[in-house]
Amino acid sequence: MAKKTALPPKETSSGIESALRDIRSKFGDESIMKLGDKPRVGVDAISTGSIGLDAALGVGGLPRGRIIEIFGPESSGKTTLALHVVAESQKKGGICAYVDAEHAM
Repeated sequence: MAKKTALPPKETSSGIESALRDIRSKFGDESIMKLGDKPRVGVDAISTGSIGLDAALGVGGLPRGRIIEIFGPESSGKTTLALHVVAESQKKGGICAYVDAEHAM
C-alpha cells in the first residue's frame, strides 16, 4: 500500500482558497458563508424555530427561495426540524411543500 503524503499547510490553504474562489465565481458571493461570518444584509430567511440554530446558520434561519436538504442518521431530528420550519413559515402566511422521502409520516 502506498504511503499518503500530507500536503504542507500552505498548499492545503491555497487549495481551499482556490476552491472557494471557483464556487463564488460560479454561484455568487453569497453561496458560501464561513461559521462566524456576519450575516449578509438582504437575505430573507425562515426561522428554524431554534434561536441557536438560526444564529449558527448566520442569516437567521433557512434562506427563502432555495432548496434545502436536511441530512443525518435515523432519529437525529431531521423530520422534526423540517416540520418546525414549515410551521414557522405558515405562521407568517407562507405556503410550504414537505417531501417525505423517508416515508416517516
